[in-house]
Amino acid sequence: MAEEKDKEQRKIIIDEDWKAEAQREKEILAAQEEAEKKKKEQSQRRGPLPKGDFAALLSMLATQTAFALGLLRVEGQDKEPDLELARYNIDMLEALEEKTKGNLTEAEEKALKNTLTELRMGYVQVVEHTQPKT
Repeated sequence: MAEEKDKEQRKIIIDEDWKAEAQREKEILAAQEEAEKKKKEQSQRRGPLPKGDFAALLSMLATQTAFALGLLRVEGQDKEPDLELARYNIDMLEALEEKTKGNLTEAEEKALKNTLTELRMGYVQVVEHTQPKT
């Protein structure tokens, strides 16, 4: 009879240990999920967007062109230049230049002209660098 009582006490201890361990694991998982949730929320936050003006449009198109030419790169991503996309973005800037002629401030005209000049030169350099020499 003493043996049966001893076995029953062990079962109770084992069951209590198991419950405590399961509760600790549950708390650890909940803490990990909460940390991941906070990290995700922080990564989704951003500051206010800049004013939507001509300079921002110019900057956006120039940046896209520089990425397409491979002049700007994302760390860990090594892509070949996309000359077709770069040419398209340069064409978009040229269309913008033509359609806004006479409607821009002197500073905006100068910025557009300089941006186009730089991107065209960059395009030529990338083409020369990527084309096989004969």
